[in-house]
Amino acid sequence: MSRLWDKGDALDEAVERFTVGDDPRLDLELVAHDALASAAHARMLAEIGILDAEELAGLLRELATVAEEAGRGAFPIQRADEDGHTALENRLTERLGDAGRKIHTGRSRNDQVIAAVRLWGREALLAVVGRLLEVVAGLLELADEHRETSVPGYTHTRQAMPSTLGHLFAAHAEGLLDAVPWLTTAFEHIDRSPLGSASGFGVPLPLDRRRVAELLRFGGLQVNTLAVQNDRGKTEALVLTAVATAAGDVARLAHDLILLSSDELGWIRLSPEVTTGSSIMPQKRNPDVLELARAGAARLRAKAAEVAAVYAPLPSGYHRDLQLTKAPFLEGMAGAADLFAAFRVALDGLEVDRPRCRAAVQAATAATDEVYRRIGDGTPFRTAYREVGADPAGSVRGEPSEAWRQRTHEGAPGALDTAADRRRLEEARSWLAGTRERVQGAWQLLAEPA
Repeated sequence: MSRLWDKGDALDEAVERFTVGDDPRLDLELVAHDALASAAHARMLAEIGILDAEELAGLLRELATVAEEAGRGAFPIQRADEDGHTALENRLTERLGDAGRKIHTGRSRNDQVIAAVRLWGREALLAVVGRLLEVVAGLLELADEHRETSVPGYTHTRQAMPSTLGHLFAAHAEGLLDAVPWLTTAFEHIDRSPLGSASGFGVPLPLDRRRVAELLRFGGLQVNTLAVQNDRGKTEALVLTAVATAAGDVARLAHDLILLSSDELGWIRLSPEVTTGSSIMPQKRNPDVLELARAGAARLRAKAAEVAAVYAPLPSGYHRDLQLTKAPFLEGMAGAADLFAAFRVALDGLEVDRPRCRAAVQAATAATDEVYRRIGDGTPFRTAYREVGADPAGSVRGEPSEAWRQRTHEGAPGALDTAADRRRLEEARSWLAGTRERVQGAWQLLAEPA
């Protein structure tokens, strides 16, 4: 076994441990995608005359085997290999001889790593988008179901005006839909082929970089070879920031649901599936999934900041610092997918106590509605405001919990309409389905003969 850069010098054990870091474990996630990128690179090398037909066929067979083994966790990466990229090349060389020794022609470990991370990352991002859209669908179902479930609306954690639970759920659905363009923009950024940029300055070969991008079903090519290297870390930070923004919206909803399901309010009940008991208090059911979703969103923001802190101060070109952007990216994206999946389960098991919601509306909460009723009778706003302010609860006429029905302008609780958000949801689902089909099509490279 040898490292890709090995020149025969001895390496101190402490230095090896420090520089290798956690790459052998992390790269287990990337090996299959590294094999996929290598298959596209090999096809292009054959087309420009670097590999012959027999060498290409052998490489494609072995790369398909490696991807299959990696998919079931059976591809070994030894610490002596340093990382998955070395382990892959060592495997190809061991099985195929010179064909394995030729596979690195025209690329650097730099663009090899970037390619594997982007291939993995775009699939991970699509998985996150899919699970986020399921949360949106759950919220819209709840919004329609509870469009007439009266509750007090809050500002400053104090009752403000009468509203509905449906209005609250629809607000969170719309907020998450607003994050979709952020996510699709981040996807467009990561969905560009870096291969052929080598260490940032290309190579003296007639590489067909656009052919490789086409084979891997990338949306395009990142053209300037140095820009590819400068983009490492930036891409990961952009994706994590977009995902963390959506997760932050979920965290706010999680906090709302924790409060609304408290013993004192009791507007909603959480499913036992997303709560746990206390180790000492037999009556307790704790909202663990919601609390972990809140904390998970915070961790995502921290991981995005960690990546940005590493790449932002660097000069142009590759620097070993960038190795440390891999862990927060891989772990952050995996955690985000789990967060959204678990949150959808929490929504599915939600039960609402309508009478308790209605009873929570205090009479004074409809004081603003009384002000506007008097304005309709000709009283100036400031006069009506002072009159009602002298006795807010006593001034209110009618049933306070029904006052939201008078607010019928677009977007208000009395005119709740989820049709536009449902259209946006379907548009996002359509984009996801088409993009996922294109991305998955790249794997045909390892299924087709040379």
